[in-house]
Formats: sequence, C-alpha cells, structure tokens
Amino acid sequence: MIVTFTANPSLDRTVQLESALTPGGVHRIAADTTQPGGKGINVALGVHRAGLPVTAVLPAADSDPLLALLAAEGLPHRSSPVAGQVRTNLTVLSAPRTTTKLNEPGAPLGAAEVSTLEGLLLDAVSAGDLVMLSGSLAPGLPVDEYVRLVDALHERGARVGVDTSDSPLAALAAALPGSAPDFLKPNAEELGQIVGADGETLEHQAGAGQLDGVREAALDLHHRGVGTVLVTLGGAGGLLVTDDTVWYGPSPAGPVVSTVGAGDSATAGYLIALALEERPGQRLARALAYGTAAVGLPGTTIPRPDQVRPDPSAVVRL
Repeated sequence: MIVTFTANPSLDRTVQLESALTPGGVHRIAADTTQPGGKGINVALGVHRAGLPVTAVLPAADSDPLLALLAAEGLPHRSSPVAGQVRTNLTVLSAPRTTTKLNEPGAPLGAAEVSTLEGLLLDAVSAGDLVMLSGSLAPGLPVDEYVRLVDALHERGARVGVDTSDSPLAALAAALPGSAPDFLKPNAEELGQIVGADGETLEHQAGAGQLDGVREAALDLHHRGVGTVLVTLGGAGGLLVTDDTVWYGPSPAGPVVSTVGAGDSATAGYLIALALEERPGQRLARALAYGTAAVGLPGTTIPRPDQVRPDPSAVVRL
C-alpha cells in the first residue's frame, strides 16, 4: 500500500486569462476549473489512476467541498475533522505561457486536531507500506512535524518519503542522519536550501549539461542517510541517486500548458515504478515522463498511464 499524507490540502482553482496578466488591470477569464489539490493528494491521484492501491490522509471537515471532489475521483481517503475550511490556491494562466500562483496559508490546527491527524495517519499504515509526506505544513503543526512522523512511521515498519520545502525541509535536514527518510524528492531550489547552494544556478548548470553541482549535492544527502534522492530539474530533466549510483535523464519533449503539479506527478511516477519493481533507470524515466505529461495538461491535472511515455533509453548512469 502507498499512503500519502497532505498536511495542508487545498482546492486548486485555475483560471485562464484571454490576455497577458497586467498588475492593476481588468482581465477576462476564458476558463475556470476547481480540482482537489495539495501535494500528497496529487501524488495519490497519480497512483490511483495507475490502478495501484493507495490511501490519501488529510485534515478536512466532513462538509468540506474537497472531500466531495475526492469522492467524485474515486480516490480512497481518510480525513481528520478540523474546524476550519480547506484553503484555496489560485493559479492564473496568461499569455505568453505564464503561470502565476496565489496560495492561501491554510486554516490553523489546534493541538487536539494535530494529535488526531497524526493518529489517523499512523492507524492507516502497516509494516511494509510506503508513506509519502508531501507539501507545506498547515499553521499549528510544529516545524519539525515531518521529523517526528519519519521516526514514528519507521517504528511502524513503513518506508517513508518526503517532499517539502523551506522551514520543514530545513528541520528535516538538521535531523539527518538520525531521522533520515528512505526517499526525498527535492527540486533544484529545495536541494539548494538543504546544502547551502543556489538552486537557480544548479538548475541552470544542469540545463547546460553541467551536472557536477547537482550530482554532488544529491550524493551529499545520500551519504547523510537518505536512501534515495530524486531531484527534479524542470526543463533540465532529473537526477536519481540510489545505492551510491547516480542516474540522469533529460526531460522528454512536450507542450507546456501548466507547470502546476508537475513535481507531484513525477513523484507519483517514481512510486508507481517502485511498486512495479522497475530498475533505477526505469524509475527515473517514468518519473520524468509523468512530469512532462503533467505540464501538457491544464490546471492541476495529474496524468493517466496512457498519457505517459517513459523512455529508459534516454537515462544515463553518471
């Protein structure tokens, strides 16, 4: 079983403008959609659409519109009741191929709500499960929440992956190697946050074929206890470190409609490949193919398997 944990879920509203976004201007909306969101939910949707067993764990009131959207998707989920409403994240798509994101912080959780949510997650997990902790933390959750959950889930015999940023990521990095996750999925910016490098420079260098900076940073995390590191580099592709071996693959060619959810789709692709017992190079190829398929879809649309074209032959061992 794959279990995803979304500590700060969202309703993802995407609007398409008829023209370029101009500060202070008046704009007409050509299209408007609302989808279930939050990084762990996105990952769970990708796994679910691949026909694999998955459960999404999240905080939400029983009457929250997000739960109705998850039910409509047929996504197995468990929700912990909270007093506040799930936040809304707004993505504005405008010419020329510009994505602007406006994210709400989320409703604060009280101490009792935090305890209930943690208990719900632990009760959903059995030994041998793979648990993906994804995204930002809702206000009220301690900054070291992922550190504490990695330890608690390891005690349950589960394998644990993490995809987060900023203060929660810094807290996790500070706890290495004692609370090291089995899998970590940073992008270039997040990788830079951990190792003290400039993420934009790392991605630019990778796009120019200079992979030493990303390679050494990812290997550093692996040597600090993280079992597998998957670094997504946007248009520059991605890099995978596992068992002291480094793999690199370019991003497959494809149209760019919306970049929202691309990293989560890559995570879903990797977990799907892991469940299918594919080799490391194949896992990276599937992750990159999922990310590429996602950017060719509108809003926070997570690809189906028939929309994904992995190319393991493009992946090389460094």
